[in-house]
Amino acid sequence: MNVLDLQVLTAARTVIDRGLAVFPLPLGGRVPEPGWQRQATLLPELLAGRGVGIGCRASHAVALDLDVHGDDDGPGVLAALADRLGESVPETFTVATPSGGRHLYFRAPMDCVIGSVSGGRSPLGRGIDVRGPGRRSGGYLVGPGSIVGGKPYNIARDVPVALPRWIVDLLTPVRDDLSHRWSTP
Repeated sequence: MNVLDLQVLTAARTVIDRGLAVFPLPLGGRVPEPGWQRQATLLPELLAGRGVGIGCRASHAVALDLDVHGDDDGPGVLAALADRLGESVPETFTVATPSGGRHLYFRAPMDCVIGSVSGGRSPLGRGIDVRGPGRRSGGYLVGPGSIVGGKPYNIARDVPVALPRWIVDLLTPVRDDLSHRWSTP
């Protein structure tokens, strides 16, 4: 086993120890092969020679992708939102992205239908993309141990996955007779 495979497996074991399901990503890539949702597992050995993806539906998780590029300051926007609501951003399992952003993972209730939204459409604010379990297949994020464009995704905070009720409440779709706030894949 080479050093890269060992790093991927070590990171995948940490992710799995936090209750998050992983699946293989193409080496150096961010886009999974079709059917990745059925490959999500708690067996890191299936990732040898591959990158790490984390499936939100299989993990019963909601992940926030806090972007920091251009005018986007996802961490600042989330901190300001929490402050405005009298809440705090909870300590939770966090992955540092190559661009300087963060992926924060939160435990979702079993019946959670939070979908995935990006591009400034998240109810949490600009610079915060959401990946959730959705209704059918759920979203995913690139996990730690992966290297994309020669740059690594690393574990930034190795603590248990939190369940912040205020974040779940803000992201849960509000349905009426005709529509809801955003699509839930």
